[in-house]
Amino acid sequence: MFILIGLAVLAVYGLLVFYIGFSGWRWMKPRVPGWFKIVYAVVLGFLAVSFFVGRFVPQADVLGIIGSYWLAVFSLLLMILPVVHLTLLVLRLTALPRQTARKWAGLLTLAALVGIMVYGSYNAYNPVIREYDIRIPKTVEGMEQLNVVMASDMHFGLLSGRSHAERMVKEINRLNPDLVLFPGDIIDDDLNAYVRRGFGGILKQVEAKYGVYATLGNHDTNPGAMDELITALEDSAMRVLYDESVVVDNRITLVGRKDKTDRDRATLEELLRGTDKNLPLILLDHQPYELDIAKDNGIDLMVSGHTHRGQIAPAQFITRRIYENDWGHLIKGDFDSVVSSGYGFWGPPIRTGSRAEIVQLHIMFTGGQ
Repeated sequence: MFILIGLAVLAVYGLLVFYIGFSGWRWMKPRVPGWFKIVYAVVLGFLAVSFFVGRFVPQADVLGIIGSYWLAVFSLLLMILPVVHLTLLVLRLTALPRQTARKWAGLLTLAALVGIMVYGSYNAYNPVIREYDIRIPKTVEGMEQLNVVMASDMHFGLLSGRSHAERMVKEINRLNPDLVLFPGDIIDDDLNAYVRRGFGGILKQVEAKYGVYATLGNHDTNPGAMDELITALEDSAMRVLYDESVVVDNRITLVGRKDKTDRDRATLEELLRGTDKNLPLILLDHQPYELDIAKDNGIDLMVSGHTHRGQIAPAQFITRRIYENDWGHLIKGDFDSVVSSGYGFWGPPIRTGSRAEIVQLHIMFTGGQ
């Protein structure tokens, strides 16, 4: 069954690539020599397989980069071309010559593609700081406020690379955090790339009064044992909470869950057994599901990522339908949910439906006021 599904996906992908390629072929047909069309077909075929080879062949870094940019072009053209073709059909009802209409449609398609790529790359590589005020109605001895900085979905690897990581560390330290939280997808499916490119040494430079804590996401994977992955991350000076809790400075409880895709993850009830609920309870859960369960179990603040807020428009409208809170700050009584659109990206190195961000949480302990 798995093989049949895989073949069906490849067949659909092949048809879509053909649709894109044939659209370009028809536009070039009267304008370029035959040898160029052969080169065009070969290059298109190479691009079509580059993403898969780059993702699944270890250390195929160049193909991985090419494939990621191809996926961006592929995704955008699948949205642009149907609009262009529908417009051309309508223009047939006018006196505008067909060849002229097709020529300008092709040029405008290229201009739109380049413009969106530039805009999306800017959004992906130029993060903003989002700030939210959180009120927790509990008393914490000697502490009225807590400055928490959160970054999720870094996907550190090839294109979310060293310079992107260095910028994140610089921005986090500039915010002078008391506590730093990484709720999942720190790496991009490849632990070897994370280690080989030296991300650990960069993340060690994060400075926080009470330390750095993380939980794992669906892309924090390793073909070997998970303890190898956790060890590599903890060598980066962060504490990974893998279905466990920890009391920070004897005043704040952090709870980190395994990802929802992990079949043996404990229930929240099990994780909170024996926890002092008089202390503020902050939950790190990569995927923003089960908000009501968190609320009913006394969680004060739940931080998540995963959604990327769609990353490429119009997917943000889909994530909005899937998740009760797909991005931003949601308040439900005394419970707060904060979901980040993420600092990095998956696949295409562009963001047209959201922007890369670091989240700063100004937590105030109001003591029931």
